[in-house]
Amino acid sequence: MRQTTIVVIEDHPLFRQGVVDILSEEKDLKVVGQASNGVDGLRMIRERKPDVAIIDVNLPGMNGLQVTRQISLEKLDARVILLTAYDDTDQKIHAVRSGAAAYCTKDVQPKELIDIIQKVSLMDQEISPEDMKRWVVKHTEALENGTGKPLHPLSGREMEVLAYITQGLSNKEIATILKISQQTIKNHVTAILRKLGVADRTQAAIFALRHGWVRMDEQHPNSQE
Repeated sequence: MRQTTIVVIEDHPLFRQGVVDILSEEKDLKVVGQASNGVDGLRMIRERKPDVAIIDVNLPGMNGLQVTRQISLEKLDARVILLTAYDDTDQKIHAVRSGAAAYCTKDVQPKELIDIIQKVSLMDQEISPEDMKRWVVKHTEALENGTGKPLHPLSGREMEVLAYITQGLSNKEIATILKISQQTIKNHVTAILRKLGVADRTQAAIFALRHGWVRMDEQHPNSQE
């Protein structure tokens, strides 16, 4: 019997170990790696090539949505299951748009999580790429119609700019840190507001913090002391 290989990326040691312990009891599942942040987790996925990656949305440095999007861009084989403490429509839309195969909250029951892993690992065998694409489009459109505002994933640079916005930095300060023009930063901010469906920088910062994309206690690695 072939085992489904899994990498777990979660910054809270107790929760991460709990997930690993639960999965280790299943004969057809095998945890091949753990990571406490997005950067290390992405590196581990590249090296160990798991079938499934269980990733927390709220990670230090590189958050779960960024890791998921990078997995999609690099066409890595790992199917992503995003874990989050927040259960709302906006979060689900961003998860799907970023390339996640599944999304569930951290209060998920062990049996349900195992069932999700098994279904996700069989996607390629049971569902054709064309059917999967249609399923994603159909369900994403339904979510968007429910909110009344279409949402799209932020690019890596836009997510980076958003992190600085939540720190209260001005366009000029962000431009200096990233070594790009203020006009480029202004364009990124405009795109961020449009994609998140918010009116100003404050609302964008609140959105990011509420959804766990950015942590208040986190100092961005490129920011100046």
